[in-house]
Amino acid sequence: MKKQEKVLLVENLSQELKDAKGVVLVNYAGLTVKAQQELKKRLKESGSKMFVVKNTLLSRALEAAKVSSKDIEPSILTGQTAIVVALEDPIAGVSVLGKFAKEFETPQMKVGIIEGSFQSKEALEKIASLPGKDVLLGQVLGSLMSNLYGLVATLQGPGQKLVYVLSQKRGD
Repeated sequence: MKKQEKVLLVENLSQELKDAKGVVLVNYAGLTVKAQQELKKRLKESGSKMFVVKNTLLSRALEAAKVSSKDIEPSILTGQTAIVVALEDPIAGVSVLGKFAKEFETPQMKVGIIEGSFQSKEALEKIASLPGKDVLLGQVLGSLMSNLYGLVATLQGPGQKLVYVLSQKRGD
C-alpha cells in the first residue's frame, strides 16, 4: 500500500470511528475467508461494518479520532486485529459477534467502546449475551403494564359486584 493510500485509509477510518456509536476490536485469527464473509454479511444486516486493518494504521486512526489512548493499551493492538463499527445500534454488532463466536469459536473480542464508554472483553461478552434492544424494551413495558392491569382489575371489582347485586335484586 502506498503512503498516500495509507493516509487516506487512516482519515476514512478515523471518520468512521468518530461517527460510530459502538466500536469493537476483535482477534480474527483462525477465521476462514468463507466464515469472514458470513460474519460481514451478518454484521451488515445489523447495521455494522467490519474492517481488517493493520495495527499501526488502526493506532493512528484511533489517535486521529481522539479515542483515549489509556483505554487502548499497546498490547491490545497485537496479532490479527479487525474492527467492528456499529453506526446505528451499538449493541447489535456486539450481539452478532457473540453469537458468531459461539457458533464458530472465532473471532475473539478484545475491547470495545460502546457509546463513548470503554468496555473490557468480559463486559463485551456479557453485553453480547443480552437480548436485543426491542426485547428489553418489551420486557420493561410488560413489567410496567402488569401493575396497571392489576390496578384496573382491582378498581373494577367493586363496580362489578354492585352490578351483580343490583341485577340479582331486579330479578327477584
